[in-house]
Amino acid sequence: MDIDSIARKCGLIDGSDVDSIIQNIQALDEIYEKDNLVKIYNSFLSMTKDPNILMCLIQCLDRIRDYSSLSPLLDLFLMKDNESEKDSLINVRVMCAKAIANLKDTSAVTPLLYCLNDKDENYKIRLACADALGKIGDRYAVAPLIAVVKDESERSVYLRESAASALGMLGDLRAVDPLVSILETQKGIWDKFTFLKERVIEALGKLRYDKNDRVFNALKNSLMDESPQIRINAIEAIMDSENPKAVETIKTCLVEDKDEEVKKNALIALYNLVGREILDEVANSSQYPDFLKMEAVSMISEYEDNSQEVPNEDE
Repeated sequence: MDIDSIARKCGLIDGSDVDSIIQNIQALDEIYEKDNLVKIYNSFLSMTKDPNILMCLIQCLDRIRDYSSLSPLLDLFLMKDNESEKDSLINVRVMCAKAIANLKDTSAVTPLLYCLNDKDENYKIRLACADALGKIGDRYAVAPLIAVVKDESERSVYLRESAASALGMLGDLRAVDPLVSILETQKGIWDKFTFLKERVIEALGKLRYDKNDRVFNALKNSLMDESPQIRINAIEAIMDSENPKAVETIKTCLVEDKDEEVKKNALIALYNLVGREILDEVANSSQYPDFLKMEAVSMISEYEDNSQEVPNEDE
């Protein structure tokens, strides 16, 4: 198979119109089998610097997800030989990181960590690295991700959020203490980091922390946060905690919280934990507001619809 000849036919070498080149590349899957397609796409990555063509090639490779693509994708992502092109290909490199993550090859962890820890690197690239590390699932990434979450000097709070989410995906218990420490930080200091706290709570909800009282208390205290979304996230995490105090804790929130959406989420969580009895209680008790009664009635109606027996075909 003559790659150069195929590249000429696609217009990649003579500098044809970009849209035409992309159309020609997309038409290759009608001509070649998977193994040859991968070889063609892998080779084409080094033959162009046009962002649109590169994105097309990355998308093609990501659909196939062959491990032979890891090396050329990493070369493009790292751009060690093309430092001057880095800034013009940020979005291409982000897409590269996503395709690399989907290959789930642990040999990509070290180069991803290299870019994650490079504070001179574009923040979008570092965000993509954190997300990719979470998806690949290698425990070697846990300690560096914890370091990012804990780093109060980090300029990008978005990166700390992504690192927290990645830790949730990795599910390693080493992340519990540093994540809880963020929630335990003195109130007021973290008010501007609401989204970070949301991601931390989501991550804790995914970790199997074996009814750790410190984690549960941190989540419980988050029910008093000024942000309704943080309270909602805390309710969901408490629901998944399997802690024996989960029901009474969420029920307190159902009664006392002032936000309608928080109350509705508390009702859904309690329904998931104890079943229809909480819906009947809310619908028939005078201590709950009308909007919540209506929500309970609506859920009861849905519950009854879902529980109806499907008629037997012989009937």
